[in-house]
Amino acid sequence: FDAQDYMESGTPDRKSTPGGWLNRYLAVEGTCEACTSSADAPSPFRAVAMTAQTPRILEGGEPAVAMSSLGDFAVRAGGTSAARLEALYRTGSADLIHASGSEMFEAVKLLKSANPQRYLPEHGADYPRSAFGQRLREIAQLIKCGVGLEVAFADVGGWDTHVNQGSTSGQLAARLRDFGDSIAAFVTDLGDRMDDVLILTMSEFGRMARQNGTGGTDHGHAGAMFAIGSRVHGGRVHGRWPGLAREQLHEGRDLALTTDFRAVFSELLARHMGATDLATVFPGYSASRNDWLGVVRDG
Repeated sequence: FDAQDYMESGTPDRKSTPGGWLNRYLAVEGTCEACTSSADAPSPFRAVAMTAQTPRILEGGEPAVAMSSLGDFAVRAGGTSAARLEALYRTGSADLIHASGSEMFEAVKLLKSANPQRYLPEHGADYPRSAFGQRLREIAQLIKCGVGLEVAFADVGGWDTHVNQGSTSGQLAARLRDFGDSIAAFVTDLGDRMDDVLILTMSEFGRMARQNGTGGTDHGHAGAMFAIGSRVHGGRVHGRWPGLAREQLHEGRDLALTTDFRAVFSELLARHMGATDLATVFPGYSASRNDWLGVVRDG
């Protein structure tokens, strides 16, 4: 739990950080032209999490919408008064939007004008009916609707495979298939829009390099990230591969850690999002270009 918190706060070994690194990015970097709902106001959909509660990575002073689905957001938000929204927001009883009641209603108005209920995926994209597949489908809707989306967050569970994990078949293979099919559908659906989109997967949830006695794997030390996008140097492993021989493993059992996750985050923010104030986004970290892995092309 600490490791996931550190990845989302962007400050390893510091539990006192009040917010997440994506929210700090939103606070210190300028709003893109497409991410405004009026001449001078950021869109209420600038940051969206397809989750019931605002994730740690988007916590902070900048508004962020958190919703289980577009339909649920419109119904719950549209049926609540401004005063009630403010009360729920202050008590934390509802986490539909990390902002004021007026921003909530602006979000509902903008979403209704985009009419996402009539959305049809393009280019033959076939999203899995899983929760993750549908979350990516709705993020694609928001991108195409032009509601000013700049960053989006979705999560996928089911990786705690201590027992009967399987390999090419079984519960792990099923989770990986859903994960891959969902992302493939998203990329297919967006088509040329992927020139402006970058997908990054992140998790602290590494697994042991060896099977345990019950046909599964226990919690490990390091893991991998995936980056997908038109400007990504794809088809390769970036960074140093530590190896899986016993003497190469951490404590003889886990994948060894070779890369500070902030090196990946800062490179993607700078090269894809145009971020410049990385010292504020990642306090206490000297974000040197020499630490970047070359995941994203400049330009």
